[in-house]
Amino acid sequence: MTLAITPSSLNLISDERPFIDVRAPVEFAQGALPGAVNLPLMNDQERHQVGIAYKQQGQAAAIALGERLVSGEIKQARINAWQTYLTEYPDALIYCFRGGLRSQIAQQWLEEAGASRPRLQGGWKAMRQALCARIEAATLQPMLVVAGLTGCAKTTLINQLDNGIDLEAYAHHKGSAFGRRPEEPATQINFEHALAKRLLGLTGGLVIEDESRQIGNANIPLNFWRALQQAPRVRIEMPLDWRLEQIQQDYIIDLEQAYVARHGAYQGWQLMQQQLSNALVRLGKRLGNARLQRLQRLQVLAFREHAQGNSQAHEAWLAPLLTEYYDPLYRYHLEKQRESAPVEIHVGDWESCLAAARQWNR
Repeated sequence: MTLAITPSSLNLISDERPFIDVRAPVEFAQGALPGAVNLPLMNDQERHQVGIAYKQQGQAAAIALGERLVSGEIKQARINAWQTYLTEYPDALIYCFRGGLRSQIAQQWLEEAGASRPRLQGGWKAMRQALCARIEAATLQPMLVVAGLTGCAKTTLINQLDNGIDLEAYAHHKGSAFGRRPEEPATQINFEHALAKRLLGLTGGLVIEDESRQIGNANIPLNFWRALQQAPRVRIEMPLDWRLEQIQQDYIIDLEQAYVARHGAYQGWQLMQQQLSNALVRLGKRLGNARLQRLQRLQVLAFREHAQGNSQAHEAWLAPLLTEYYDPLYRYHLEKQRESAPVEIHVGDWESCLAAARQWNR
């Protein structure tokens, strides 16, 4: 049994149906469908050998080699893995790259083992095309951009809205030199799939943070990005001390907690320090050597104080980083934007911008 990919098939994504991705791990790592688990028919080495046989000897020889490589205990182990997953997720669907031979074989083996599950016709490729088409369609929807200096809690505002699109969450990155997170940054494909999934069901206006086109390892799709550049915007203006509190929370306290949760207290603390110190180094050319060395000294002192329980000590290097680097950079960015004449429908504090964003979508 196969399920054809139609526009309504995207309900499988929005409904968070589980998927069994039987492609090789190397393919899965490049990007998968949302909600998929990788339980491959062939591992990377097996797939490589079968691919060579296909190119040199044709399909029949490739199939015969695959049957020899994945047989006996290996075959049974693959079937057991699928059955175990289906025990917990009995409504899971099977897919491979194009919905062809690999998913057919997996489906057949499961049926022989007493488990009947449908596979996606057209597989990963067809569903990806449908997800990318949803992003393209979104370029025709009304958009509102939330702008403001670093530390104005733009992401927090976005996430207060039913129609907010948190691009940084989909990229697993907070969008600056200091924006890396403990988890791996999203691949381009997974970023696009997460964005498309969020867009499903949002038929009205979209509210999106003012971002560079590149966020971590991912680029905002070009036409979507162009639409953002022309969209009206609200601009948050908050004083420096308020912004420093936000940055302390996002880039110090929350970051430490995330690293500790993932790696344990000692290693998490070390990795968090390493990330923040490396981020300063990455800005070295733009900061200039003298300013970089000054901020590095202040950062080292802040880490010592932080280790004694005083995380507020980071203000000593965060404040000049904002006022001497990020604020002038953003003001330059703002002036360049004005040349393309995006309309600012509201400028004010965080609460008033939240109210303006909500009013815009009514």
